[in-house]
Amino acid sequence: QVQLVESGGGLVQAGGSLRLSCAATGDISIKVMGWYRQAPGKQRELVATIGYRTNYADSVKARFTISRDNAKNTVYLQMNSLKPEDTAVYYCHLLGVYGEDLWGKGTLVTVSL
Repeated sequence: QVQLVESGGGLVQAGGSLRLSCAATGDISIKVMGWYRQAPGKQRELVATIGYRTNYADSVKARFTISRDNAKNTVYLQMNSLKPEDTAVYYCHLLGVYGEDLWGKGTLVTVSL
């Protein structure tokens, strides 16, 4: 069974950087991988996805960069110039070529003033 293993969350001061990683274990053909986030009291929202092209939420454009290592079935999210409003649980998501729809357990990112 394929699982998504996330890492890289933590506490950082405003203006700082963090890099999230998400590795898909097991044998799977990946169509799209991405990151979503959910702040306290808010709905889960898209942050960035990567398939044939990349897609970003307006709120993170020019600050976050999504990338993918196909050989490792791993997606990364480089987050720069972090703001307190970026504080959330970040979830990795995968869409497989054959319709697989997987979520990671989430990793907490906290940005302090």
